[in-house]
Amino acid sequence: MPITKSAKKSVRQSLKRKSRNIGKKRKLKDLLKKVKSLTSEKKIKEVKLLVPQIYKLLDKAAKKGLIKKNTADRKKSRITKSINKNS
Repeated sequence: MPITKSAKKSVRQSLKRKSRNIGKKRKLKDLLKKVKSLTSEKKIKEVKLLVPQIYKLLDKAAKKGLIKKNTADRKKSRITKSINKNS
């Protein structure tokens, strides 16, 4: 248990950040799953509408340190590759 005032504040901050990060990761995962399912159903027009939104989320997540930059780049690359393959 934290004893000092600053340690207590640090715990509060980390809990808030943790919940925020979990929410952002969940949103990212849900969008990626949605894109994957839409590409498998050959609904490329709908996927192309989601691509800018996903790119933005991936870039922000990488910038904030939620995921690594190369991970974001890899995911963007694979999404684009799957769209081009199915279109």
